[in-house]
Amino acid sequence: MKRQLIYLASGNPHKVRELQTLAESAKLALDFRSIHELGEMPEVVEDTGTFIGNARKKAQAIQSMLPRNAWAMADDSGICVDALGGAPGVESAYFAGIASNDNANLNKLVSVMQQVPDSNRGAHYSCVLLLLSGATVEHVFEGRCHGRLAHEPRGTEGFGYDPLFIPAGQTQSLGVLSPEIKRSLSHRAQAWASFQTWFEIE
Repeated sequence: MKRQLIYLASGNPHKVRELQTLAESAKLALDFRSIHELGEMPEVVEDTGTFIGNARKKAQAIQSMLPRNAWAMADDSGICVDALGGAPGVESAYFAGIASNDNANLNKLVSVMQQVPDSNRGAHYSCVLLLLSGATVEHVFEGRCHGRLAHEPRGTEGFGYDPLFIPAGQTQSLGVLSPEIKRSLSHRAQAWASFQTWFEIE
């Protein structure tokens, strides 16, 4: 069976591996690759204020770089904290500043939430997968994972804010939970489930 090639508009190797693992687990004829295999990811100003809008800009930015019949996919995701009015949200990757990294962002969230009681530590991860399967053919798949924030990071699995986020129904953070459990309940897994249903029908 011919495999559909999908380039991800991201320089994050974790996301490419996670999506490819999901595809292989579902036995889908998909081959996810990083846009870095074709060149530098174009600079995209993520200024739309929404996950969908930012994902659309990223997918459109790589479309002209793709081989014939390849698809473009962009992921935009973040953590939305109830006590912070939904922040950092679309700014999750830059919570500690434009030049920040995962550790800096995580440490800032730990700091600003330090005095917040357990009763007000609700949060959710949100993910949008936006697929361009043609010049103007767009498909949007969304997923959420609800939970709460721990007081201190725990674990080394995952990336970003995972060590601080405890999914609903769990007692351990995404930084501790096994990749198998994480894949079954994460925000990206929920968005993926919608994409998988669409792909199987197509």
